[in-house]
Amino acid sequence: MTSESELLRDRIADLLVTARERTRGLTECVDEDDLIRQHSPLMSPLVWDLAHIANQEELWLLRQIGGRQPMRPEIDPLYDAFEHPRAERPTLPLLQPAEARAYAREVRSRVLDLVERTRFSGERLVTGGFAFGMIAQHEQQHGETMLATHQLRRGAPVLSAPPPGPPPADALRLPAEVLVPGGPFVMGTSAEPWALDNERPAHTVDVPAFYIDTTPVTNAAYADFITSGGYDEPSWWTAAGWAHRQQAGLSAPQFWRREGGEWVRTRFGVSEPVPPAEPVMHVCWYEADAYARWAGRRLPREAEWEKAARFDPAAGRSRRFPWGDDDPTPDRANLGQRYLQPAPAGSYPAGAAPCGARQLIGDVWEWTASDFVPYPGFEAWPYKEYSQVFFGGDYKILRGGAFSVGPVACRSTFRNWDYPVRRQIFAGLRTARDAAPGEAA
Repeated sequence: MTSESELLRDRIADLLVTARERTRGLTECVDEDDLIRQHSPLMSPLVWDLAHIANQEELWLLRQIGGRQPMRPEIDPLYDAFEHPRAERPTLPLLQPAEARAYAREVRSRVLDLVERTRFSGERLVTGGFAFGMIAQHEQQHGETMLATHQLRRGAPVLSAPPPGPPPADALRLPAEVLVPGGPFVMGTSAEPWALDNERPAHTVDVPAFYIDTTPVTNAAYADFITSGGYDEPSWWTAAGWAHRQQAGLSAPQFWRREGGEWVRTRFGVSEPVPPAEPVMHVCWYEADAYARWAGRRLPREAEWEKAARFDPAAGRSRRFPWGDDDPTPDRANLGQRYLQPAPAGSYPAGAAPCGARQLIGDVWEWTASDFVPYPGFEAWPYKEYSQVFFGGDYKILRGGAFSVGPVACRSTFRNWDYPVRRQIFAGLRTARDAAPGEAA
């Protein structure tokens, strides 16, 4: 009989291999000039991401867990994300592509050996394989970052994937919104073994009844906002949002433009008509908030979003995912870059939450109304720079993941955050509204 430790070893190895396949796919499809070039001051050169992934793997697994001496201690400062902002990374003496690839291969070879020798108990970092899971998530997160770099990259297309397919037959018959009953639910987690510090601890939150969109807001709906003058009416925008809209010249989602009377977008180097049924993305928080106000609604608060995604009123408990406790599968969510775009709104009925909302996991990140703040009882671990230094009003919370996210780095408790001006990320929205008093207990 296979032991739990053997199953965990196999899972860790599989996730590390899956993450590395994605990294190779995103870095081997371009030439060396593209690898070392900075395609946007918002992003690192792809070669920096490649070596940074390996450096973090070496720091946490080979040194912390394995007790090994540093392989190349002189490069540690170059790949410390807090030491050098993205805009200045191209000026650093980075490893060249061949060196970075060799370094990543050697680190990974040693890590896979370490996986076979590690006992997943005792020290907190190794209990349940946490440090290995953290590194698998880290690489998948950089896979998403590198995909965003590809979206900003100019030049001939180098990425391709099949389309996600048509929506299910009932997509057009879905109600516009669903009711989430009021009352307490357990938010966050203390049990998920690879949950990161900002997802912890589990705590009870009382959320009044509210309505939330059944699906993410579509391109067609967002185009109506543009056509109605949504970008020209200050009353739909916060003061900071209106100032940013004017300063940045915002008039449509990033990568959209008008051609021949229709909306066209650029997606990974390909120009194509904007699909009306697809969830809108590449909108910043200010745009999402303005759209919600224009629609007579609002963005959901973070606790509302999580309750809609997790709470099962029949069982009176919070699930790991909208559909239950099992890991994501291809019929439940659009994750892992197997498609390079969101699926049409209303897709994945097998992934629906108990409230009836669909696509809460995958397709597009969803902006919420909430700032990035710690939960009651938060403990920074294993290092304060992962979450603690970002807490406050400067960052807004995004939930749910996107097609760009690896399943290991996406769950109903996972919290993403970014500046409210960011648009290069694969972010969209769904809206909410208060329920009337007494409408639902």
